[in-house]
Amino acid sequence: MQQFLGKDLSVAEAKKIAKDNYLFREGDPADAMYIIKSGLLAVTKTKGQSEVSLAEISPGSMVGEMGLFDNKPRSANVKAIKETEVIALPYESLNKQLDQLPVWVRAILKNLNETIRESNKKLKQLETANADEERFPPHVINKLMSIFNFVCNKYGKPEANGVSISSVLLRNYTIQIFQEATNKMNSLVNALTELGFATQEDRGDGTQKIVNMKAAELFAFVDWHNDWIYKQEKDKKDPLTEQECKVLNALIHFAKKVEPDKKGLNKVSLTDLQNDSVKEFGQLIKPDDVNSLIEKKYLNEKIMDGSSVFVLLELPFVEPQANNWTLLNNLKRRLR
Repeated sequence: MQQFLGKDLSVAEAKKIAKDNYLFREGDPADAMYIIKSGLLAVTKTKGQSEVSLAEISPGSMVGEMGLFDNKPRSANVKAIKETEVIALPYESLNKQLDQLPVWVRAILKNLNETIRESNKKLKQLETANADEERFPPHVINKLMSIFNFVCNKYGKPEANGVSISSVLLRNYTIQIFQEATNKMNSLVNALTELGFATQEDRGDGTQKIVNMKAAELFAFVDWHNDWIYKQEKDKKDPLTEQECKVLNALIHFAKKVEPDKKGLNKVSLTDLQNDSVKEFGQLIKPDDVNSLIEKKYLNEKIMDGSSVFVLLELPFVEPQANNWTLLNNLKRRLR
């Protein structure tokens, strides 16, 4: 660094940071980089009401250099773990030094800086996705659904479109009996409402009337999902993606238009599926779109009959699978 600054060391300014004080915070404007002379700094990210430590910076290292190239706000907090002394190097003076470098060197430095920022951004997105996944892992979704079903089944009042319960009763059971977070239950009920499985009606006193409109389907989902979660890996079928669910639901739609054969299987023409899928479902479904369903053993192999290609569906098996994977995928997307 001294070599980079040349003789213009007057730009450097010593600064002391007491233990637990911040050198700068996430979001602060960036105006200088720092070399740690003594002590120890921690790089942290704010997460809710707490901070997560990302790294420690020891004497001889530098921090805050990224803003030199793009002047973006600080991307993290930097605080002193113990009393620390740093040497502050203002960007204004450093930019004068950068101007003396060849253009190609400045371009490389700027490109490296942008690459690091983009990598940090992707890591943050991955961290957020993992946090969402951990907040609603499969067993938690099933537990919350079971609580909702139990309270509705035991205390629900019959309605024209289902059974109703008070949001207060559901909240009390969720947090007091089953010791689950009420905000998670609220998220689940909101998701079920969006998907047409429930309704919510404000009562004007800060509470809601919640109607479970499809209790039988939700009970069946819990049983199916619980069985899938705890099955041994060798006995599990691979999960279905949202697109695979759309293809399977389309096949089921066409299968119901034909009579089953003597073995109880419904034969669907893949040519008819392709020709009519846009009109029936608003999207083109091609014969090859069923290949992954065959690989995952939700369908049997394709068969030739004359000049056409068909697949055979066992509706009592595939229809619950399609319904449950569709519901699970929709819940996951809304619970993020």
